[in-house]
Amino acid sequence: MVDKVKSVSEVVRTIPSGSHIALGGFAIARNVIVVVHELIRQQKRDLTVSQGVVGLETDLLVGAGLVGHLIMGGGSLDRFGPAHCVNRARETKSLRWEDYTSLSVCFRYLAGALGLSFIPIKSLFASEILERLEAGPGASDVKRSKCPFTGEEYVLLRALTPDVSFIHVQIADSEGNCQINGPRWGNEEQAKAGRRLVVVAEEIVSTEFIQRSPERTIIPGHRVEAVIHQPFGALPTSVYGCYDYDADHLRLYVKHAEEPERFQEYLKAFVFGCRDHWEYLEKLGGLRRMEELRAEPISGY
Repeated sequence: MVDKVKSVSEVVRTIPSGSHIALGGFAIARNVIVVVHELIRQQKRDLTVSQGVVGLETDLLVGAGLVGHLIMGGGSLDRFGPAHCVNRARETKSLRWEDYTSLSVCFRYLAGALGLSFIPIKSLFASEILERLEAGPGASDVKRSKCPFTGEEYVLLRALTPDVSFIHVQIADSEGNCQINGPRWGNEEQAKAGRRLVVVAEEIVSTEFIQRSPERTIIPGHRVEAVIHQPFGALPTSVYGCYDYDADHLRLYVKHAEEPERFQEYLKAFVFGCRDHWEYLEKLGGLRRMEELRAEPISGY
């Protein structure tokens, strides 16, 4: 039995600048905020970030100037509006980006998880996204080909194999066996495609508890390098079954993200101005605010 529980600062120190990291969140749900804040504090630069649907965590990294290449399948801050930092970086061409559908990003992760160098799909034929990829920086990652058996035309997608995949989960044991409740999106494929895999867990439970429901173990421990135990580690985004998003803080974030100067004020107050995630949670309102956001047992939110 290996105890894989580590601190977020310890894990982030092992990630070199220039790494390709995959983030498992979806808009404003299950974002690895605790990890992103630490990446910003430690100034891990020139990152390649891939994600099926980008959200708050990617917007933070881009706004902090740490992303050089973005591989994405769309995204936003859901009801709170667009990802302003991402959109601004694209408009000013301060990073390279490749636009896919969220499904095709998931298939690229699936190829990586299966140990394949590419995977054939058909869905991009129905979208002008394919033409844009072929004419832009994604040209080396997509090819048209015909099936050798039927002659049907396919799009071949190069596999995505991130240096590190980060996934936020509700439950894990100290060996890294994980349960994800609610929507999983492409997290399983993304996790298994990474050369390294780090999970952020709301709760650490015994392996005996995990073994009671083996069918719920989405990510097995042998694939996991480290477990970061951080309750409320996704705030201000939501975690199904644990807590809802913090609408007040998301509105505050958007007001700052709309302007580059004000965004730096946000980083100073809520990232650089906090020693760790616990101090950040205190700035969000502490235990009283956490209790207000805690999920209702039946609905999960």
